[in-house]
Amino acid sequence: MPATARHILVETEALCLQLKTEIEAGADFAEIAKHKSSCPSRLQGGDLGAFRPGQMVKEFDEVVFSGELNKVLGPVKTQFGYHLIEVTNRW
Repeated sequence: MPATARHILVETEALCLQLKTEIEAGADFAEIAKHKSSCPSRLQGGDLGAFRPGQMVKEFDEVVFSGELNKVLGPVKTQFGYHLIEVTNRW
């Protein structure tokens, strides 16, 4: 069952929560990703494209393959930092 998702990666949980609040108040996810995310995917607005279970780190995978679609999920802590994740499709 592949999925598509986009994410924002930051160093602290506090910043992650602040960005989540901004997005939920109407800020554009892709714009925030471009300016705040430390992941190279920021150049695509945080878009990670399609991937299958097991291709991402465990904590990330669990959220992507069980979380609600089209909702900002997180903060999700991984070895890389704190993520906000939006699952855009699963099939």
